[in-house]
Amino acid sequence: MNKIETVLDAILSQGMLPLFFYEDAEVSLEVIRTMYSAGVRVVEYTNRGKEALSNFYRLKQALTTDMPDMYLGAGTIKTGLEAEAFVDAGADFIVSPVVDTEVALVAGNYHKLWIPGCMTPTEIHVAQHYKARLIKIFPANILGPAFIASIRELFPGQLFIPTGGVEIEAGNIAEWFRSGVCAVGMGSKLINRNILDERLYTQLYNDTLKALELVQLSK
Repeated sequence: MNKIETVLDAILSQGMLPLFFYEDAEVSLEVIRTMYSAGVRVVEYTNRGKEALSNFYRLKQALTTDMPDMYLGAGTIKTGLEAEAFVDAGADFIVSPVVDTEVALVAGNYHKLWIPGCMTPTEIHVAQHYKARLIKIFPANILGPAFIASIRELFPGQLFIPTGGVEIEAGNIAEWFRSGVCAVGMGSKLINRNILDERLYTQLYNDTLKALELVQLSK
């Protein structure tokens, strides 16, 4: 099994992709440690601050020693140069909020799973042309589960993951899976600013356990 398949299978098995960014590298590492202890094995670290790349290097170094079975991907990647930088930093996969062909080509050249963000059938079609195995539906809170249910038959076999607005609620998560997604992205609804600023790791641990349980019940 190649690395793309391995990472994709890890996301599908987990059924949830946590994503976050925080300026402090040590807090970022503790967040990942907390989620790891709750059972998470795949995380997206988003490129949403000037510290993101340097933090990513530090996180990968620590994970190699302490959590070697954790896959860490780079999110909010919008250019080929950003993709190159984070691949060099050790990114296991690349996530984009848009369909950027340069990012797709970099991911392909380095045999990395590429997860582009799409909002329309046309964007999904373009993403498929560039061999996107998994497509992020973004912003999910605007499109809703009905969008997936409406378009999934147009793209048979395509894997979708909604990101943006997925709630840690049984009804919400179950509705997404009923619509046809294979996993859900969990950002600020799981790892919010207050948890990060106040170092509320126990709350994060409990919320992560709950989210993972709801996902497994909904799949």
